[in-house]
Amino acid sequence: MHRFGAASVFLAGLAAGQSCGTLPATISFSGNAIKLPDPFTFLNGSKVTTEAEWRCRREEISAIIQRYELGPMPAAPEVKASVSGTRLSITVTANGKTLTMTPTIRLPSSGQGPFPALIALGGASIPVPASVALITYNNEEIAATDPRGKGKYFDLYGTSSTTGGLVAWAWGASRIVDALEQLGPETTKIDAKRVAITGCSRNGKGAMVAGAFDNRIRLTIPQEGGSGAMGCWRIVGEMKRNGTKTEDAAQIVNGDQWFATEFSKYVKALDKLPHDHHMLAAMIAPRPFLVIENSGIDYLGPISSYGCATAARMVYEALGATDTMGFSQVAHGSSHCQLPSNQNADVAAFFNRFLLGQNAVDTKIWKPDAKLSLDLKRYVDWTAPKLV
Repeated sequence: MHRFGAASVFLAGLAAGQSCGTLPATISFSGNAIKLPDPFTFLNGSKVTTEAEWRCRREEISAIIQRYELGPMPAAPEVKASVSGTRLSITVTANGKTLTMTPTIRLPSSGQGPFPALIALGGASIPVPASVALITYNNEEIAATDPRGKGKYFDLYGTSSTTGGLVAWAWGASRIVDALEQLGPETTKIDAKRVAITGCSRNGKGAMVAGAFDNRIRLTIPQEGGSGAMGCWRIVGEMKRNGTKTEDAAQIVNGDQWFATEFSKYVKALDKLPHDHHMLAAMIAPRPFLVIENSGIDYLGPISSYGCATAARMVYEALGATDTMGFSQVAHGSSHCQLPSNQNADVAAFFNRFLLGQNAVDTKIWKPDAKLSLDLKRYVDWTAPKLV
């Protein structure tokens, strides 16, 4: 768990060769309900000018998102793991309590390994290469979508925890990586340094949060996550005001318990929110990240995902890594979480290059729906520095 303090400490700590610091107890942020906050400006007004400074800004963004939207990510707990056949048994101890997770592993039918692996929240709805192991994770068992406070995560950390379910799901994915590291490839036949994560719809939101908060996850592929994943709250809010039947922040907190209780204070005051989801995506940079979206469903906020991804890509550009972030958006109507064949090659390219070591594969994939029109200047009034 990273520790944070006053925003001014971030750069001072960096100059002294120390940790980046902590957030202040209170933050006064006055932004805009349309313009996306600048990911390259610290809360104290200092600008990010180097890659090292970006690492501290990333820590600041992480702390902001935890405080305002998702809830705190607990410190890494004690983990003990074993494997028997296709079942991975993970025992987690924290606060004097214990829980057990039992993800399922499906190894490739041929080869000796160690194999790369895909962690799939709720199951995979993208094609998984034959040479990639599949780890299926029942995240709803860890934290129920509804009601709040139900699930193994809350049995461990308290049913009154204000943390949302997305953090709990991401926390569970990290425990799987812990187990893979602990057991090693000799036991699991899996290379813990080549792990991807995916999920669709609500699980796409969870996959994106997991990729953002765990640097050990090599490749993140959220599918049709819409608002709460690649969609930006400010852009989808404007879509809603313009009459599009889409899911905005004010709606999303009224049913499903994916977000921290604190977030409800800001869903109708987005100008006070010091982040948006281009900054959640930026936490993944420069690690490989492929966004799969369906522009045929208004509820997913197609323009929001497109605009938000475009803003996030500016961080990848600043880090010299535009070929590690991809965006594939196809209109296929009500076929939610059913990947159409014309997106298969995009998914395969990211698997082939970043998990299977085929370095010559072209991953410069940027395919928004050609029917969508985006005026990025409407949402972005900042520029990206060259950090590398």
